[in-house]
Amino acid sequence: MKTRPPRATISDVARTANTGKTSVSRYLNGEEHLLSPDLKTRIEQAIDALNYRPSQMARGLKRGRTRLIGLIIADITNPYSVDVLSGIEAACRARGFTLLMCNTNNEVDLEQHYLQLLSSYQVEGIVVNAVGMHEVVLNRLQQSMLPMVLIDRKIPEFACDVVGLNNQEAACNATRHLLDNGYNALLFLSEPLGSVNTRRERLRAFFATAGAAPDAIAENAEVPLHQPEPLDRALLDFYQRHAGRRVAVVAANGALTLQVARALQRLELVWGKDIGLLGFDELEWAALAGVGITTLRQPTWQIGYAALEQVITRIDGSDAPIRDQVFSGELIVRGSSQPLR
Repeated sequence: MKTRPPRATISDVARTANTGKTSVSRYLNGEEHLLSPDLKTRIEQAIDALNYRPSQMARGLKRGRTRLIGLIIADITNPYSVDVLSGIEAACRARGFTLLMCNTNNEVDLEQHYLQLLSSYQVEGIVVNAVGMHEVVLNRLQQSMLPMVLIDRKIPEFACDVVGLNNQEAACNATRHLLDNGYNALLFLSEPLGSVNTRRERLRAFFATAGAAPDAIAENAEVPLHQPEPLDRALLDFYQRHAGRRVAVVAANGALTLQVARALQRLELVWGKDIGLLGFDELEWAALAGVGITTLRQPTWQIGYAALEQVITRIDGSDAPIRDQVFSGELIVRGSSQPLR
């Protein structure tokens, strides 16, 4: 078995170029004007011959900068998270930072572990799609003064920049669309609300909008994401209790929209015919699902890009007041919310 040759060091470059390490360091740090043309050429040739690659981490630590950004994301299988990640990566490339991504699978213990891990790597800032953090972790973050931006979900009692969707506007527009198309019995479905502010904000706007409509009925139900029985019961109960009314369902996110579509098929209810359906988050399959499913598209790529730019602003020393940066969504109307005959 062949063994890999040892990685060339700055000492190897200096020896090959017949100079000292100080001269090589000056070359690597962009201080070439301090070197003679002959010495510069010898160093370039030595680096090429040895295939020398300096440790960016070591150089960054020496200067007090690592150019590393940490990302803690709740669920990398969620299309929302994938699009956000794409925007963050694009902003990192544009601004000369490297991204360290950690996926928590919506587990609080993993979230704490990755927060500690990223701190040990001396990241310059962190972007978090929060699940729920223990008080001890929050206290440690606040004491460290590490620049941090939250995406989508806020952390209760934690003062931090947040970038996400304008949930009140989006939920109001979605609900109004269904009411305008003649639906007068609306069910808002979400996963357990817990402390997730996005679900609560959308639910409040849903009730406020539907409550202002004459003769409209508005209810909500909380269901676990991957347990079909509670979802089936909630849908069938609502549909049967409001027989004779024009019934529609609002799903609070893309993952739940898929589960609702599957449940309606199991119950032999056809969206756009027997029941209306509208889901938050635009998914690729939504346009292909029979008559198509109406969705509320979030500008997820832009949200990710803006979050990274905001954390860099904090890294650069901005002491501007903490702020929520919100983006408007776009209603993509398809057959699932067409007026029922």
